[in-house]
Amino acid sequence: MPRFPLKSRAFCRGIAGHLCYIISGCCSKGSGILCAVAIQTGWGGAGNQIMARTAVLGAGAMGTACAWLAAQRTGAQVSLWARNSEFAAAIAQTRRNDRLLPQVQLPSEVLVTSDPVAALAGAEVVLFCVPMRGLRQAGEFLQSAIPPSAILVSTIKGIENSTLQRPSSLLRQLFPRQPIVALGGPCHAEELVQRKPTTIVAASEDMAAAECIQQRLATEFLRIYANADLLGVELGGALKNVIAIAAGICDGLGFGDNARAAVITRGLSEMVRFGVTLGAESATFFGLAGIGDLVATCTSGHSRNRYVGEQLGRGHSLQQIEQSMQAVAEGVLTTRSVHQLATEFQVEMPIVDQVCAVLFAGKSPLEAAVDLMNRPLKAETSQVSS
Repeated sequence: MPRFPLKSRAFCRGIAGHLCYIISGCCSKGSGILCAVAIQTGWGGAGNQIMARTAVLGAGAMGTACAWLAAQRTGAQVSLWARNSEFAAAIAQTRRNDRLLPQVQLPSEVLVTSDPVAALAGAEVVLFCVPMRGLRQAGEFLQSAIPPSAILVSTIKGIENSTLQRPSSLLRQLFPRQPIVALGGPCHAEELVQRKPTTIVAASEDMAAAECIQQRLATEFLRIYANADLLGVELGGALKNVIAIAAGICDGLGFGDNARAAVITRGLSEMVRFGVTLGAESATFFGLAGIGDLVATCTSGHSRNRYVGEQLGRGHSLQQIEQSMQAVAEGVLTTRSVHQLATEFQVEMPIVDQVCAVLFAGKSPLEAAVDLMNRPLKAETSQVSS
């Protein structure tokens, strides 16, 4: 397991007015760096206050929530970057994202800007909160401004259509030497900013990086578990959105609780089968990034993917639905990627197949449901049975 090199991972770059403390010793011989944090010289009171220059890229609902979250630490330095200058100026002036997350006011300490240099200067943690379809463009646009020692954190749940890359693999291509962490699990921005109890995972191939983000973002209302299965956590986040569209279709067709429960259960079976085939750990799909996120996304009124499915079930076209939405439902484009990968790796995924047919082949939602129900009968021999 790779560790942070001391010189590149210690967050000690001469930030004015700060002392730097290195918390080391996560391995038995003391060769690893668990986490490096900057402590303000004037800290005091009941406990040490962690200072961090955190840059959040993307001012959607999740990006806004992450900026608000990072600012909960006393003395934290946080920036929120939006590519659209007018949108950034509006948020900076009102301290609210009235279009996508109006229920929270950003603290005055959060710098809201469309200037990538201002947003990323001195950043020690960089959170990517843009849609999957915009990640490559954003990464390339911001590449030169991102400090080479920053930990990169992805909140994105999808698979790129053109390359079939996950968020972390795309970021690895652009930033080959930096630690990358993916956040997964059930976390609606609307509930997070209301301080409602939330539990997620921070996954990385470098557990030191995962543990650092775990310590840095956790609060009394946000519990974070570290996870070494980066592949499984990212696949879980992508796949659950596709299954949520199917669950929404059931709701739109008026099928009720039985059908929704069946889609969630059989959808989990498809997620496990797909993930294990691609090399993920099956246990990940029975944790927060799998069944946890799946249940939340398939049942919540906050879920954009469930909403898309529900509207499809009610007879609206995909074009009509997407035009009516302010935010992106990642599961729509992810369905193409998952279907392509399932075909390539010969993974049987009947729910994904039918969602893909409804979204992109003009199949009626009712016909898709009938075809699912009328498949040949078989034994439920295991959790990964088709």
